[in-house]
This record gives sequence, C-alpha cells and structure tokens, in this order.
Amino acid sequence: MPVKQKEPLIMHPRPSSIVAALYTLRDLDTDVVILHGPPGCCFKHARLLEEDGMRVVTTSLDESGFVFGGHDSLVEVLEKVIERFKPKRIGIVGTCASMIIGEELHEAVTQVQPDVPVIEVEVHAGYRDNTKGVIMALESALACRIISEAEFERQKALLKEATMVEKRHGAASKEYLAPSRGDLKFKVAGRLLELIKEGKKGLNILNAKKETAFMFADINLAVDEAAKKFGSRIVNMANLDENVGLPKNRRNAREIREELTQKGMELHHIIGGLDEYPIAGNTASRIIGEKYQDFDFAVITGVPHALPMDNIKNMELFSITNGPRQVAPLKEMGHQHVVVEIDLHPKTLGVSHIVESEFGATLREMSRDA
Repeated sequence: MPVKQKEPLIMHPRPSSIVAALYTLRDLDTDVVILHGPPGCCFKHARLLEEDGMRVVTTSLDESGFVFGGHDSLVEVLEKVIERFKPKRIGIVGTCASMIIGEELHEAVTQVQPDVPVIEVEVHAGYRDNTKGVIMALESALACRIISEAEFERQKALLKEATMVEKRHGAASKEYLAPSRGDLKFKVAGRLLELIKEGKKGLNILNAKKETAFMFADINLAVDEAAKKFGSRIVNMANLDENVGLPKNRRNAREIREELTQKGMELHHIIGGLDEYPIAGNTASRIIGEKYQDFDFAVITGVPHALPMDNIKNMELFSITNGPRQVAPLKEMGHQHVVVEIDLHPKTLGVSHIVESEFGATLREMSRDA
C-alpha cells in the first residue's frame, strides 16, 4: 500500500480561512456579517470589506467569554443587527476563539429566529488551505438555498484547482518564500516597449482573481494602447465572462468589460469568469497552442502562475502579480520579467471602475516620451 507523502510545512504566513469565508459572503451579496470572536480578529479585512459595502460587526468576546461562552453575546448582537441595519441577508462567521470553546452558531439563530436568511460558517483559521473557508460558506449558502447545487459543485471544483495552482507554483509551493518587490517597473516597461516598437507579436492576457481585475485590467489596457500607437500586433485575452460566478463577480466582469470597450480595447478571447482564474489559464494555453505559438512575447496579469508553460515557454514573458511571495516561483517557472503591484487589493475594494496601476502608468508615460 503506497505511503501518502506528507505535505511540506509552510512557514511563511498564508491567507486565513476565516477571511476567505468573509470574502465569499461578500460575493454572495450579504449585507451584514457578525464575526463571533474577539474584537481584533480579522480587523484589517473587516475594515476593508466595509469599503466594499458589506458591514462587519463583532461579538467582542473577551476573557470572560472564553471561559463562560459567548452565546448571549451572539444573540444580543444578532438582534441589534436586525434592528439597526434591517438586512436582507446576514452572515455569522466563527473564529479560532469561538470554535475552540465549542460555540454553536445555530443555537443563537434558532433563539432569535430572524425572518431573513442567515449564512452560518463555523470556521477557524487552523486549516492548511484557506479555500476551506470558502467551501464552508458555500455549503451554508446552499443549505439556505441561496445558491444551487450545480453552482456549489462548480465552485468546489474551482477551489480544488485553485489550491493545486498554489501548491504547484504559488505560495504553498515552498517551505519558505521570501517576499520580493520584483523587477524595477521602468526597466520592465522599457523592455516591453522595445518589443512593441520593433513590431513583435504579443499576447496580452488578463487572468485575475475577482475584484483585483479592476487594477490588473489597467495594465492590459496600457499594453493595448502602446501597441496601437506603434502598430504592433497584440491579441487580448481576459477572464471576464459575465455569465458565470457568484453575483458580485458577474457584476464586476460586466463593469470591466464595458469600460475596456469604451476605451477602445477589443477582447479577442474570453477565457473564463473572474472566479475561474485557476482554470482560465488552461483555456488560454489551449487557444495559444492552436493559434499563437509563434508569438514573441506575452504579458500576463493577475495570476500568471495559473497559465501552463507548455505553449509560452519560447516567448519573453512579462508577468504582473500582487503577491510579493510570488516573484521567486514565477522566475523559477521561466518568467523573465516579474513586477509586483504592492497594495493592489485594498485599492480595488469598493470600486466599480478600472483603477490606475503603477506599471500601467509607467508604461503610458514611457510610451508618450518614446
């Protein structure tokens, strides 16, 4: 009988299952989420999510709650949420503290009996893969009949592949990955402009995760603008299918496509939806293999490591990520130029329009001066 290989211990910090559950509830258009735990739990993300239109409150468990339980606090906060905000949909998310002491979220919901759906997620941050928090939130949404069985199974398959993408070439691929700011933007932009001015053929691929596409799309737009100025052939691909995914992802895909169209950028291939970034790279690879293997370079924004190397390994690759720990894995894959857009995610929460990126701004400025 084969021995199951032990997964490597990942020592650098990684995303939390609790936070993943919060963002999933946001994608489901949840009005208010109650974090059942200490007041400081997930503070940064709770604040950011409020920028995105979802209220996040806490039961503020303290030392007394750790010993005697927080049921009464949860009941009190749930009642106050209903009275104050009059939400159409509520989420309750566990934390390490409340789950360790055995809190039952459903008991509070049963006692209060809200007349709106309540998505209960009994999650903590002790899972190896943060996608566990997403699955748990979706399971509860399915139980509340907010999503269909088919959509639940679709999301589970995507999350499984997302986990594998990170284990193959992402943040879970090494025991320790040091953060890096990547290559200097003006040098990378200069090299990219050289290829464009020489008339080289290029692929311009957006494969971004959810709302991060609002800034990554700006880079692809800047590449398209430069190609038009200098007469270079560029093929644009994007995971902006507005007909698949949870409500917010569909809405965001439509908003970005409409703005790109208004600014004159033609999308030659749609490779998936905003939640399909783990598999959209495979779609892009297939299209490249069929039509564009002889191209000279590729610009890949968002989650470049989800695109297999098979059909792009002979191209000069320009990859833009927002993950400082993603630089080394991309270089190891064979991406010659890797740029990091620091603080991209906070800048794309709560927006409905494309946000200017540092690399896009650099490329435009250098293009004007060329």
